[in-house]
Amino acid sequence: MNIPFLGSWRKRHGGPMSQSSASAAGGDPEGMAELLSECELLRARVGQQGLALDDTPSSLQALDQLTPRWRDDQEELPWLGNDAGLYLGTVIVRTVRGAAWHVWPGGHPVVRLASGREVNVVEAGLDWAVHGSPELFQVYAEAAEA
Repeated sequence: MNIPFLGSWRKRHGGPMSQSSASAAGGDPEGMAELLSECELLRARVGQQGLALDDTPSSLQALDQLTPRWRDDQEELPWLGNDAGLYLGTVIVRTVRGAAWHVWPGGHPVVRLASGREVNVVEAGLDWAVHGSPELFQVYAEAAEA
């Protein structure tokens, strides 16, 4: 999935991601992680259901338990799924030792684990938003074990 806003971020932080990794993003991997962790739509929608996301694995479990009211809005569904994937990636990067954001050519963010395995968190978030599976915590648990 291409993330259009990365183009302006790249310009502000030193140009294109020629090595296609967050660490090469203008020398500011923390800035990239912060950008990817915003997930404004997801945070707003789950906040309406009384859930505040705190970037912990337990918040992924709480998300998995919510009634999926977002499925009623077919226009918003892919955006919410994208945010869910970015949130999943944020939790993994912040809590799993050696995990880091990696951006494929074209702007597709994934999480690279210390083992070298990549987790396509955006795809997992979209599947979760549309179908309810895999559960976000399940993807997290698999990444934490790797």
